[in-house]
This record gives sequence, C-alpha cells and structure tokens, in this order.
Amino acid sequence: MSVWSFLMDGFATALQWHNLLFAFIGVLIGTCVGVLPGIGPMSGVALLIPVTASITSGLPPEEAAASSLILLAGVYYGAMYGGSTTSILLNTPGESSSVVTTLDGYQLAKQGRAGAALAIAAIGSFVAGIVALLGLVFLAMPLSELALQFGPAEYFSLMVLGLCAVSGLGGKSMTKALLMTVFGLALGTIGLDNVSGVARFTYDIPVLYQGLEFLTIAVGLFALGEVFRTLHERDTKNQLIAKVDRVLPTRQDMRQSAVPILRGSLLGFFIGILPGAGATLASFFSYITEKKLSKHPERFGTGEIAGVAAPESANNAAAGGAMIPLLTLGIPGSGTTAILMGALLMYNIQPGPLLFSDHPKMAWGLIASMFVGNLMLLILNMPLVKVFAKIIETPARYLLPMIIAISVFGVYAVQLTTFDLILLVVCGVVGYFLSKHDYPLAPLVLGLVLGPMIENNMRRALTTSNGDFAIFVQEPLSLVFLIFAALWIGVPLFLKRRGKRVIVSEEA
Repeated sequence: MSVWSFLMDGFATALQWHNLLFAFIGVLIGTCVGVLPGIGPMSGVALLIPVTASITSGLPPEEAAASSLILLAGVYYGAMYGGSTTSILLNTPGESSSVVTTLDGYQLAKQGRAGAALAIAAIGSFVAGIVALLGLVFLAMPLSELALQFGPAEYFSLMVLGLCAVSGLGGKSMTKALLMTVFGLALGTIGLDNVSGVARFTYDIPVLYQGLEFLTIAVGLFALGEVFRTLHERDTKNQLIAKVDRVLPTRQDMRQSAVPILRGSLLGFFIGILPGAGATLASFFSYITEKKLSKHPERFGTGEIAGVAAPESANNAAAGGAMIPLLTLGIPGSGTTAILMGALLMYNIQPGPLLFSDHPKMAWGLIASMFVGNLMLLILNMPLVKVFAKIIETPARYLLPMIIAISVFGVYAVQLTTFDLILLVVCGVVGYFLSKHDYPLAPLVLGLVLGPMIENNMRRALTTSNGDFAIFVQEPLSLVFLIFAALWIGVPLFLKRRGKRVIVSEEA
C-alpha cells in the first residue's frame, strides 16, 4: 500500500464520531492548559492519562490506544497554541516555548492590536500543523524502514543519545539534568528483573514487585507538583489584562506574516525532529532568524507582527516534528513525548519501527487526527479568542481543587491501590522541591521510560557478543550514535569552560 492509502485509512479512523469528539476535547483542554500560566503541556498530558484510560476502558486495546493518543496529542499541540494568549495579553508565557512571543506580542497588545496578534498566532499554528503533518506523512515510513535494520547495539546507543540530548538541554545546569537522568534510570530498575526474575530494590514490599507505575509518577511530579508550587508561591498581585478588540488581522499583517510563518514552520519542524531540542529552542531560533533576515531589525521588540508569527509557528511545528522520533524510532525527544510514550506502553503498544506495520490503524489514525485537530484549533480560536482570554482570570481556589480531584480519582481508577495514592502525594512534594531548586523533571521522566529498554537492549547485544562490550563501537551506526551522544554533552561543557576562562582572563 502507498503512503496515501495508509493516510486515507488513518482519516477513516480519525473521522469516527468518538475520535472526532476526543480530538475536539483534546484541543479544547489543551488550549485552556496553555492559557493558564504555569501548567504547561507536560502537566496537562500527564493529568489526563488516567482520565482517558477510564473513558476508553470499554474499547478494544488498539482502538482505546488510538482514541487516547488522539486526545492526548490534541492537548499537546493545543497547549502550544494556548501559551501565546497569556504571552500576548499578560506578558506572562503560558509555557517555556512562548517566552519569545512576549517580546513583540505584549507590545502589540499595548498598542491595541492584541486581537490581530492572537489571530496571527492561530493562523501560524494551523500552517505549522499542516507542515508537520506533511513531514510526518513523508518521513514516517522511510525512517521506520531504516530503523527496522537496527540491532540491539544500535537501539542501545540511540536511546543513550536520546537521554544525553534531553539532559544536555534540560534546565540551566547540565549537572542537575544528568543527576535527574540517573535518578530516573534508578527508579526504572525497581521491581522484578525480566531476565533473571530477581527482585531489585523492593525491600520485600509486594506492591513494588511490579515496579513503580509511570502514570502515578508523571501525574505526581507535574500536576500535583504544580499545585504545591502555586499554593506555596502564589502571587497575589492583580495583573492588567490587555483588551481584545478587532480579531481579524489586516492585509498588511498577513503580508508581513506569510513568509515568517512558512519559515518558522519549516525551521521548527526540523528542530523538533532532533531529540532534546524541543519547541523552546525552535521558537528562539526562529525569532533570531527573522530578526537577522529582516530589513528593519530595530522594530523587533517594539511590536513587530513577524516577531509573533515566526516563533508561534515554530513551536507548533516542533511539536509535530517531535512525534517523528517517538513513532518511528521509539525515542521521545522531549518530556511531553516521553509522557505520550508512557501512555502507549500502558496499552502494551511499543513505539518504534514496528509500530507502522503492527499497529497501522493507530499510527496513521493519530497522524490524520493531527490535521483534524489543527483545523479545529483554527475554527475554535479565531472566533473564541475573547472567551479564552477570560480563562486567564480563573481564580486559583477553583482551579487547584479540580486538578487535585482529577489527579487522585484518575490514578486510583487506573491502579486501584492506596499505595499509588501515597506515591502520588510523595511525587507531588518531590516534584515541587525539585522544580523550586531548578532540577528539570523531563530527564527524570525520560530515564524512567527508557531505562528498562536500554537495559534490555544492552543485555541482548552482550548476549550476541558473548559479553564483549566492544560490540557497541564495532557496529558503525552504534558508534555514530555514541559519538553524537558524547558531543551533545561534551561541546556545551567545553564552551562553558572556555567562556569562564575568557571572563577570568579579561578580569585579570
């Protein structure tokens, strides 16, 4: 079958009434999650995993997985758009990838052009979603076929590269990011060893024999951790929200935004494919590129419409690009895709090269739903910009109890153990203290998800080589991945040390 035949089958799945409903709910909740400052796509997706598991419990496993992923992916790229609303109206980014949008978006709002800025952000998000969809369609199958040739050594090295990439770009301190990665890998070893059957770090507690449940840890770290942070560090200042008047952009706005939207979409997509790069890097890179190429770079930062169009397109395209390594290689490139991977594993579906051959209905249904979801986002956000702007005013006393209730009931509905509820609260407290001291949570989640796979592939490779570790550098692709992993960690450290030497020499 051709790619287009598979895509048409995917649309047949995505256009089923219940999947259309899931896509709509996903993008609606995602937009709300993005609009509310501080929650972000990782917390939103983690929070809704138990909810989707409960809703889809009556469906066959593959259909349940497809419906859940359609909703969760909708939350992911919906939150990418929603973050622009607070950036433009409040000068407060909803999540990290919308930081750049504040530079020109808020200036436009102060000039009375908030509606035009929000509309351009919506149009840029839609175009970026289409670009990401086309990239997925044309790159998914070739990459899957290439990955089918990987052996255990190549998979081990590729997963190590994924860990190093996220650790190298996760937070201000690489040391803290690496510590969190090791902590995640250590948590992944708890339970019965799959090969020998030996209990590891269980301390004769029967409930630990099956290991720590990914869902409980993710919801605790991100959702409850954010609740504790808000309760402890609540800002009581009243922020002035810019007024939204005319929503439709002018012809001049469209002319000035067309090329930046296209350029930002392409840049964001290819940056999103890189493990660990993520939407934040894509939006910064896109903004810098537009400023460099502009005939009037001095206008950037004073209310230039291209300064909104480019980064908003880039962060949405990066969200679509990040799905490629997840679906084709089984390597999550960011914290949110790591949570999506954990959701797939809950349904006993292994992301990677066999996904498109073993579960084509689910894989292509998810890809097709991204087109449907982006169309829904455009239709929703253009006329309802003023409604979403009102969500910013939601008092914490209503919002926080809802998040706590969804977290507790969701985890208990899936796990049915009081141990997981205790673990949920513990992870919430730990997540708050870690984020407070600038320890990034994404590497921990990635280590927890990839740890067992890294261990299994390392054992398989050593079995074929009779215990010879040289197999990891004898296989050409494996060696290339390990070199890239070392460079991803080593180059930033070298540049940082060199920068410190220059500063010391200048002071001297």
